[in-house]
Amino acid sequence: MATWSALVVDDDAGIRQSLRLCLEADGARVLGVGTAPAALEALDRARFDVVLLDLWLGKESGLDAIPELLHRQPEIPIIVVTAFATFESAVDAMKRGATDYLPKPFTPDQVRAATRRALESLRLRQRLADAEGRLAEAGADDERFDSQSAAFRTLLKQAARAAAADAPVLLRGESGTGKNVLARWLWQHSARQDGPFVSVSCPALQNASKLREAEGGTLFLDELAGLSLDAQARLLQFLDERAREQRIIASTNRNLEEEVRAGRFREDLLFRLNVITLVMPPLREREEDIVPLAHHYLARAAARLHRPAFQFSDSALRAIAAYPWPGNLRELSNAVQRAVIVSPGPRIEVDDLGIAAAPSPPAGAPAEVALGADVSLDAIEREHIARVIARASTLEAAARTLGIDASTLQRKRKRYGLT
Repeated sequence: MATWSALVVDDDAGIRQSLRLCLEADGARVLGVGTAPAALEALDRARFDVVLLDLWLGKESGLDAIPELLHRQPEIPIIVVTAFATFESAVDAMKRGATDYLPKPFTPDQVRAATRRALESLRLRQRLADAEGRLAEAGADDERFDSQSAAFRTLLKQAARAAAADAPVLLRGESGTGKNVLARWLWQHSARQDGPFVSVSCPALQNASKLREAEGGTLFLDELAGLSLDAQARLLQFLDERAREQRIIASTNRNLEEEVRAGRFREDLLFRLNVITLVMPPLREREEDIVPLAHHYLARAAARLHRPAFQFSDSALRAIAAYPWPGNLRELSNAVQRAVIVSPGPRIEVDDLGIAAAPSPPAGAPAEVALGADVSLDAIEREHIARVIARASTLEAAARTLGIDASTLQRKRKRYGLT
């Protein structure tokens, strides 16, 4: 009986057959295809443990398919197989996301050794993800759920009502916004709090045994869009048969409606899970919380690393407030922890955080510019413009946010020395 699965992508039928025989002898279920589109369709339909990809598929470069393969299944190991092995092509393959390189001609032992390395790497990453999940669960009470942000306070009111219900909840939001922490909060404040909380990484889901562990409690399906279509069908069947036995919470950082239109996600499964939707606001939309959260993460990291009495410099706080934090809470927490590790202490500077410094205030302006402080209107306007520019993707986007045209923004940038 096959214990793992492999997708072989090679335009040579003879090579596909040779690899299939090698891998089946090592306990694999093998599917062979000859083109990149066929490989993408296969990954949409089913989950595989490893991909063996030819460097050239006819006249097309196999390397060009790697990003799309990883988009379908982000954690899948990809072994590039080629008769034209060069150092440059190997480096290029690794940069694009391949995990190993197998030159032709190959022996059965070389094929098996390469796939076993890939499978062991995959298992280690899955164990690490499980360990991180357990650590996050243990530290969930240490997260802040008080907020000065109107958007986040509204979310918490909605979450309190959702926790009281027993309906499925879909958590949407960018990566790093705290969806897994909110999922545990919902469990802890629900009628099922005495039951188990089982977190499942959907891209790594292999069978239904993990799902059954949540009976009587809460099942958290993390990164729902990572499920293959085949796994989606099995999940839908599981929910049809055992829906009353656990509460379902799912999360995604993708637009599932777009995934449905692209044929990568089942519409009936979306309808089934999208009963209550909670949208996690990105950190850049919670600007009132950024500095308090930074202080919270600083106190936590300093205590865990036994480096007490740390504090931020004024320039570090300005940089923290002005930085857009594309990685959200996770990026902020990691940046602060990094700063505690690398800083000689006790004062953390901008360089310790690894982020860009905020623009310096104008001559004569106080280090901290806040509404209601003893500062001029010019100082307030300059600070506001600087922060909006730091967060915006383009100057045109910043001008739209500020409600002025681009030429006016340009004049103000020159006036306040922000060019």
